[in-house]
Amino acid sequence: MPENKTPVRLFELSCAWGVHLLTASGAVVGLFALVAAARGDLVVSLWWMALTIAIDGVDGALARTFRVKTVVPSVDGALLDNVVDYFTWSVVPAFFLCESWLAGGLGRYPAAAAILIASGYQFARSDAKTADHAFSGFPSYWNITVFYMFMLKTPPWLNVSIILVFAVASFLPLRCLYPSRTPHWRAFNVVFGSLWALCLTVALVRHPNGHVLPVRLSWVYVAYYAAFSAWLTLRPGRESNERASS
Repeated sequence: MPENKTPVRLFELSCAWGVHLLTASGAVVGLFALVAAARGDLVVSLWWMALTIAIDGVDGALARTFRVKTVVPSVDGALLDNVVDYFTWSVVPAFFLCESWLAGGLGRYPAAAAILIASGYQFARSDAKTADHAFSGFPSYWNITVFYMFMLKTPPWLNVSIILVFAVASFLPLRCLYPSRTPHWRAFNVVFGSLWALCLTVALVRHPNGHVLPVRLSWVYVAYYAAFSAWLTLRPGRESNERASS
């Protein structure tokens, strides 16, 4: 019996495939970020990276809303998301690092290698996300890392040191906040995270003059994120949530 192609079914299929297309488009946007960095247009490259973050920030929620896994079971959306995320969150910022002054002349390639190797491990972990929806280890926030280094004009030796510390942190038994999924204070975390993203957007708009204040304001959320992640790591009963989420 032929598959039912009612308007409702067609709408579901259109929405599900639309979400997959949105996820895959992150790779295209990431490519634009690479091209801009290769041209030396570093601020433009940061804008493209910001767009990849925005896409990654909404595609998961849309996938759950439109039941993508059920409607299009032939495509593994989680795998697609991981492939795109490794490119946009790791390869793109590593290339940005190599094309900029952030890591100096000799430090850029070891730092980029540390990003790629640590992220490869991070994305391959079966417990990359815990049963209570937190990230295991440093969650490959490399595009955000290079953003702050670029905006703050921190010296290359410090940037390389930070990258190496974060790379090691990818292998440590840390639990880091996943703002849109971690159940503790989820609504507050999403709103606070959105305000943080707004600060970074304003900083990009106002760069190179007037970006310092919004960057400084964004550190409030960074401090909160670090404190919340420390609580997730150290809180009593954490061991019961060591298993990977299904």
